[in-house]
Amino acid sequence: MDKIEYRAVIKFLTKEGKNAKEIHDRLVAVYNDTAPSYATVTRWHKEFRHGRESLEDDPRVGRPSEATSEDMVDRVEAMIMENRRVKVEEISLETGISHGSVCTIIHHHLGMSKVSARWVPRKLSPHDRLQRRTSSEELLTLYNADPAGFESRVVTGDETWVHHWDPETKLESMTWKHKGSPTPLKFRTQPSAGKIMATIFWDAEGVLLVDFLPRGSTITGSTTPGVLGHLRDSIRQKRRGKLTRGVLLLHDNAPVHKARRAQAALKDCGFEQLNHPPYSPDLAPSDYFLFRQLKSSLRGRRFHDDDEVKEAVTTWLEEQLKSFWLAGIQSLRDKWNKCIQVKGDYIEK
Repeated sequence: MDKIEYRAVIKFLTKEGKNAKEIHDRLVAVYNDTAPSYATVTRWHKEFRHGRESLEDDPRVGRPSEATSEDMVDRVEAMIMENRRVKVEEISLETGISHGSVCTIIHHHLGMSKVSARWVPRKLSPHDRLQRRTSSEELLTLYNADPAGFESRVVTGDETWVHHWDPETKLESMTWKHKGSPTPLKFRTQPSAGKIMATIFWDAEGVLLVDFLPRGSTITGSTTPGVLGHLRDSIRQKRRGKLTRGVLLLHDNAPVHKARRAQAALKDCGFEQLNHPPYSPDLAPSDYFLFRQLKSSLRGRRFHDDDEVKEAVTTWLEEQLKSFWLAGIQSLRDKWNKCIQVKGDYIEK
């Protein structure tokens, strides 16, 4: 596709009031791989929106800076579009543009930066994304209808493994040092084999139930009813009136939670189960909020047995203020909003 041709299209659609994303989507739909990149569309859309009329490159006065040459910008952009992992050194060698000028073109003219890929639980299918978006819309509507009522009724929880030894991450082990002093070394280690499974249920006021699975046992559809019964008893003792108002239970749809006996126990307890989409730890507050902070506080500490782990977990939970738990529940609204905005895709942390 000739650059004057695509610039004419961008100019026309800009005058029609289309934004850069809409213009790029239409170009891709018609021209496929030969369509200009989103960065190029954004750059020319901005120019035309600010009153530019000419489709030609700006005239060069005297000896132009290579970093602002339109041709150089297009060559650098073409290499990046061909290989997203291309290095600045390779671009400089191939185009003959200096390293610094390549960096200027990439960051200032193209508005691009190099980032690492983000790990996600799985590749979502269109159906998965639709489920996540639909569920988020339903739950957000329920929340917004009565925020205070929702926060007072919702109960959430999940299971997680806690290791006897979980090494600090590189970021967590950062320390201050004087200029010229040697950088501390950190040896690569793995979490210990010793671990215990904790089941934690909580609400906007604090912890409701902490249950540790006996060593050698497994969580099954037949063990879940007993845990739910203990949860109901705990709510009756700790949250007067909550059962009367009606408990909204938010937990993932793991097989043990969907088993017939578990579903029957939910009904017997009088809990209303909220619609949590599959493959969605980024929408489960126990995963993205509670467990992440709990494990961060325990990381780097060595426990000799299960009892020490239990004591450390219980102590940390008891130390958290009521505002901590409320913030965890309130974070759901932001997560659901973001999920809707990205059309059901995984959301950033």
